[in-house]
Amino acid sequence: MCRSMADAANLVIEHPAEAKLSPRDRLIDSARNLFCRYGINSVGVDAIIEQAGTAKTTLYKLFGSKDGLVEAVLEREGQSWRSWFLESIDGPGGTARERLGRIGPALKDWFTRGDFYGCPFINAVGESDKNDDRMRNLAIAHKTIVLDRLTALCAEAGIEHPTEVAHTLGLVIDGAIVMALVTRDPSAADVAGRACAAVLPA
Repeated sequence: MCRSMADAANLVIEHPAEAKLSPRDRLIDSARNLFCRYGINSVGVDAIIEQAGTAKTTLYKLFGSKDGLVEAVLEREGQSWRSWFLESIDGPGGTARERLGRIGPALKDWFTRGDFYGCPFINAVGESDKNDDRMRNLAIAHKTIVLDRLTALCAEAGIEHPTEVAHTLGLVIDGAIVMALVTRDPSAADVAGRACAAVLPA
C-alpha cells in the first residue's frame, strides 16, 4: 500500500545516483525508484533531487515540472518493461502458441523480483486526478503496444477473433499484476498461466 502524504518526510533516500549518468538519467532513475516504493503523490521534488544529486532548477529545466518528470519516468518504464516482456515470450522462438504459453512464466519471473512494485501505469492512473487524462493516455498507449503484439501472435496461431482473445489475455495479465502486488504472492502468475491456457482455443 502506498504511504500517505504525512509519511513523505520519512522517505528513505538512498545514496545519490551515479555521477557518470547524465542529470536527466539520474533524475529519471531516482524518481522511478522513489515513485515505485512510495507512490508518486508521496514523493516531493526535494526528495528526488536529493537522491539524484542535482539542483531543483535542473529538474525544472529538463522536465518543466514534476508532472513532466512523471511522464518521462513512465515512458522509460514502459519501454523497458515492453522490451523485457516481449523478449521473454518471443526471444526463445517457437510457435505462436508456444510463445503465448510463456506469459505465465514471464510474469512469475517478474513477480519474484525484489523490486516488483506492480505496473507503474496502473499505479499512476490510480493516484492521478480521475478527470485528468494524461496518465490514462500514457497507460493506454503502453498497453496498446502490448495488445498489438498479443493480437499478432493470436492471429499467427490461427485463433479465430484474435483481437478479442488478445484483449482477454491482457485482462488476465493486468489482473495477475494487481493480485501479485496486493498479496505479494508470485503464484498469481501460475494462475494467470492457467487462465491464459484456458482462454486459447484448442
